[in-house]
Amino acid sequence: MVMTHAEQVIERTMAMVAECRAAREREMEMRRKRLARIDLSIRPKYVLKNGVQLQLKLNG
Repeated sequence: MVMTHAEQVIERTMAMVAECRAAREREMEMRRKRLARIDLSIRPKYVLKNGVQLQLKLNG
């Protein structure tokens, strides 16, 4: 089947849209993984059992 010029343009455009969508999804997945790693690094290394932190007298 012979495609008209308009059909060829539409096909190329649809292929470009699919490529852009795939690239955007890859970027979103990479960003999600990166943010998850950052979130893990922000959490404290220890958790107080009773929720009370000791006061340190640094001025005297």
